Formats: sequence, C-alpha cells, structure tokens
Amino acid sequence: MRAIAILSAAALILGATAVHAEFTKIDDQSQFVSLVSGKELRRPFVNIEVSEDGAISGIGAAWPVTGKWTWQGGYFCRDLYWGGDPLGYNCQEVQANADRIRFTSDKGAGDSAEFRLK
Repeated sequence: MRAIAILSAAALILGATAVHAEFTKIDDQSQFVSLVSGKELRRPFVNIEVSEDGAISGIGAAWPVTGKWTWQGGYFCRDLYWGGDPLGYNCQEVQANADRIRFTSDKGAGDSAEFRLK
C-alpha cells in the first residue's frame, strides 16, 4: 500500500514537471512587456513589479527590492538591489508558460527563478 502511495505521488510530481517544461523563450522586448505589464511577479515571500519604463520594485522576504532593467540582444538585463544591497548586473533568459515566467541568469546558463504572473 505504501509503495502505491509513493508511486502515485511520483507520477503526480513527474506530471507536474512535464507541464512546467513547456516554457517558450521570449526574445522580444515588446512580448516581454506585454507579459508583465500591470502584473505582479510572485513566488513565496517575493512580490515584484517590472514596469514598462525600466523600473523594478517590490518586496523580497520583507526587504525592499529595487532596480532598473533594459532589454539587450534578446535578454532581460537588470541591476538589482535587495534591502539596499546590490545583487549586481545580470542578463537573463526569459521563458513563459501561461501564467508563469522564468528568468535564468547568465544568459540562460545559470540558476533559474520562476514566478507566477498575477
């Protein structure tokens, strides 16, 4: 019985992963802006807004998040501060899937962060 429960849970997890695997790369600034305009990017303990005019603002784990962004060569390039501390400049690959958006640092070669668009 326990083995069945474990296999069922694994099937649910693998099924959920397949849905999230269908992300599409965003190459165009206007497409990116249309995705995020007027929406919050949310994940646990993080709510961020990315405005069309190049500003980033929000809260991350109760600390203010601020910054600026530009679109360069098909990548979202941002200079970000969290709680006043610089997180640095980084150009990130952007992918989207329905109400989700994923940013992958170092032009797609680094770590990823996924957000819900609300």
